Amino acid sequence: MFYALATRKVQAPGLKFVHTLSDIETLNQKAQRENYDISAISMSAYPRVMDKYLLMDCGASFGDGYGPLVISSRPIPPQDLAGCRVAVPGPMTTSFLVLKLFAPDIETVTMPFDKILGAVKENAVEAGLIIHEGQLTYGQFGLHRVIDLGIWWQQQTKLPLPLGGNVIRRSLSREVALKATRAIRASIAYALEHREEALNYALQFARDMDPELADRFVGMYVNRWTISYGEVGRAAVRELLRRGAAAGLIPGPGPVEPEFLLEEGA
Repeated sequence: MFYALATRKVQAPGLKFVHTLSDIETLNQKAQRENYDISAISMSAYPRVMDKYLLMDCGASFGDGYGPLVISSRPIPPQDLAGCRVAVPGPMTTSFLVLKLFAPDIETVTMPFDKILGAVKENAVEAGLIIHEGQLTYGQFGLHRVIDLGIWWQQQTKLPLPLGGNVIRRSLSREVALKATRAIRASIAYALEHREEALNYALQFARDMDPELADRFVGMYVNRWTISYGEVGRAAVRELLRRGAAAGLIPGPGPVEPEFLLEEGA
């Protein structure tokens, strides 16, 4: 998403972007401390930082009929997950929220997202919640899919699953915030139009990922929803936060109404 900005294929006069790479749970935690002007965060973490940030109308990752997977080393019926110990990538991730919506009494243990597949394979845990390219490769390790939470969410809501998004500081002027949003949207559009070169750039930050696999995985989560939420995307965010709050999984009194930074008339 940020290839064109990082390589100055897209420029934003008057703004300077400095890129920091971190896993999503670390960014969730740093957003609570307001470390960055703009940050990617898990959608489920937004209520914790909404007093400091607005949701930008670009850069979101949606699962449209697919999403985080629960995998296991042996076949487990989804209804039996409540009796299992499941590794998760962090309590503020959207994948964790949706897992708890599906199975409220499930026992979880937190570990780095890229260690979960190995932990399941080695039977350190009975099941694991995966959010990375292991969604496409788990079968190669002899592992089994217990449930696709993106499919479950769509069956429940008829909506795509909003997994993560970009936020921008409320303290910035509207002019600066909109200029930054336009620049990031232009960068995403450039990457979609110049897919191969953007993917080659991104692969230098990947964990020895096969280019074909990377292309498939990127295609799942960088798409039309990433350019703009649209009405359906915003409705999906509201529904996720509504259900999370109703289940007591999102802090704060009463319903959570997400706030989006939108152009006039959007």
